Amino acid sequence: MESLRPSNHCRGHVSHSLRLPSGIRVGSRKGNFSSTWVAISKKATQTNPVNYPCLKVYGKQSGESVIEKEEPVMSEVEPRLRYFPGNASPLGVSESENGFNFAIFSRHASSVVLCLKYIDGCIVDSQMELVEIALDPSNNRTGDIWHICVEGLPGHEVLYGYRIDGPKEWERGHRYDSSVVLLDPYAKLVSGRNFFGDVTEKNCNFLGTYDFDSFPFDWGPDYNLPNIPENELVIYEMNVRAFTADESSGLDPDIRGSYLGIIEKIPHLLELGVNAVELLPIFEFDEFEFQRFPNPRDHMVNTWGYSTINFFAPMSRYASRGGGPLAASLELKQMIRALHNAGIEVILDVVYNHTNEADDKNPYTTSFRGIDNKVYYILDFDNNARLHDFSGCGNTLNCNHPVVMDLILDSLRHWVTEYHVDGFRFDLASVLCRDTDGTPLKAPPLIKAIAKDEVLSRCKIIAEPWDCGGLYLVGSFPNWDRWAEWNGKYRDDIRRFIKGDCGMKGSLATRVSGSADLYQVNKRKPYHSINFVIAHDGFTLYDLVSYNCKHNDANGEKGRDGCNDNFSWNCGFEGEVDDDNINSLRSRQMKNFHMALMISQGVPMMLMGDEYAHTRYGNNNSYGHDTAINHFQWGQLESKRDGHFRFFSEMIKYRHNHHILRRTRFLTKNDVTWHENNWENLESKFLAFSLHDEKHGSDIYVAFNAHDYFVEVVIPPPPPMKNWYRVVDTNLVSPKDIVPDGILFSSSRYNIAPYSSILLEAKP
Repeated sequence: MESLRPSNHCRGHVSHSLRLPSGIRVGSRKGNFSSTWVAISKKATQTNPVNYPCLKVYGKQSGESVIEKEEPVMSEVEPRLRYFPGNASPLGVSESENGFNFAIFSRHASSVVLCLKYIDGCIVDSQMELVEIALDPSNNRTGDIWHICVEGLPGHEVLYGYRIDGPKEWERGHRYDSSVVLLDPYAKLVSGRNFFGDVTEKNCNFLGTYDFDSFPFDWGPDYNLPNIPENELVIYEMNVRAFTADESSGLDPDIRGSYLGIIEKIPHLLELGVNAVELLPIFEFDEFEFQRFPNPRDHMVNTWGYSTINFFAPMSRYASRGGGPLAASLELKQMIRALHNAGIEVILDVVYNHTNEADDKNPYTTSFRGIDNKVYYILDFDNNARLHDFSGCGNTLNCNHPVVMDLILDSLRHWVTEYHVDGFRFDLASVLCRDTDGTPLKAPPLIKAIAKDEVLSRCKIIAEPWDCGGLYLVGSFPNWDRWAEWNGKYRDDIRRFIKGDCGMKGSLATRVSGSADLYQVNKRKPYHSINFVIAHDGFTLYDLVSYNCKHNDANGEKGRDGCNDNFSWNCGFEGEVDDDNINSLRSRQMKNFHMALMISQGVPMMLMGDEYAHTRYGNNNSYGHDTAINHFQWGQLESKRDGHFRFFSEMIKYRHNHHILRRTRFLTKNDVTWHENNWENLESKFLAFSLHDEKHGSDIYVAFNAHDYFVEVVIPPPPPMKNWYRVVDTNLVSPKDIVPDGILFSSSRYNIAPYSSILLEAKP
């Protein structure tokens, strides 16, 4: 069957008349898209374009009666449509000489129907007609690609999707359901609800859209990419919405939680001193996915975004004023341009290990599952072709299948060329190292292709080198000397030493000197270690020193979710306490962690909010709370500006100003002196060392004391013609805890307080 859509001249919304040529019927179609459909029972000849009168239909709810009578001929319905076979490349929607080309992959489909729908002034009217065009396999299929060219469509304000049918053989991996209108995996823009968390649109459909009418984005005559060397990065992990959603941001309500909101807060990032932001997922996702059916999590809203619907489209509800997908694309570019102009790079946290479509028990079919489940996902054919779950989210993308690999590479290139993104952090990247049956690969084709791709050659590529199937690859992630890694061993070892665990002194020395045990292989460098103590999942820095156990009751899973191995210490009391001694110790510990991070070789990464000691009250898995638990509290920042924030900011800037803290090679015996002859003493919780600046003699002396008592140490002599200046003592209160220019220290001994650290610098 061939179906029709109204042409761009047939967009009246008062009179919905219909002129029906013979063989055409109009009716309602049951399914998850409540709209009228139009079907033409005779095939169009694809070798020659076929013209049909412009059609208008009444917007009908699903299940309403069918209209099967001819209406009087109307003078306003003269414009005609034309169809052509179209091309198999490129996938998605593209402009062609004859109109707009639609192309989608489905190897196992038996039928594909293109569905079209107009947008009225950028507002989706759920009552408007959905028009369907059935593709003829003999004319509209080339290999595994289904395609058609439609002449007469406007260049924007059109929604589209596909109904796809195929084998019903579950045991062979198929999950076809032609009642669902599916989102094109290659849609560059996605339309759903306009406002984040709008419960009135909770059950909206997600459809592709496009814009071929707007002028190319103007990046500006003086615009340049920052191109910051990897060893000079200080990464700030942050969430777009949570950064400015709170009223305390002081922003206009229309731009809170948006891309534009970040622009307004760039001065804060500059004052802090970071030069790269790592954005939690900004690909389109459905924040209401937990509320599709009754379950223990159906009170939560997905605020982190680790549940991708589409890999090409920016999150449309991060647009200001509910502007929709076109505004989201424009404003994201404006945000990236502003960050670049401020010297800040943009790294995207990308989720290619799974999609939003959940598991086989409670599937959420929006795209891949209904297009070709057998190709897009890793299946367990020894268990009735059920979805493998190496992601912990119900499904696993089949990343090293050639079709899926091309999809991922095309997506990455799109973000680099269209949005000027500077790099990517790959969530659960070990999934990308699995074969099509889930078996780990030593040389995964996708990982190699990303490392070798010309378009991606300027990008930072960072792996989270583990997955939920037990494939832990820290230090051994396939890398081709390009891939950096989230260094999970750094996080654990630093946490354990600072909180006072025994036997961690050697591990601390290894981690702060660049983790050569993990990365000094082939041509890898210290900057291939992304050092972090805190990340989005897990405790905040304040909670790390305030809670021994997670407190996740608000998540609805009776505390079963979230990591149990936090290596945290509450400093003597669980949670909030009005005790000056405990609060002072917690403050000291937070400064100890931050100083360790900033003096370590490698690339430091910190979490949004740690600069003012944000708390989630012990929740170490806060992905579902669109509240102050996750939202940046700007009022608290102001209250900490002269103390906690000042220390964090000055420590970052100190790192920027001292090249020996960010070397491009691993340390040698000429670069460091360990003031230690007691490595085998497992009870020792003290470590001191000097970093040498052979060129300028600006040595740095660092000491960490994780004992619960004072340790008096002998300070080594400074280099010739130099004196020691005390820069940091975390036991002191602000502003004495960090003095960037240093205070002359002339003694040969230093009495280092319990749970504190010091930094001395040699200067003339």
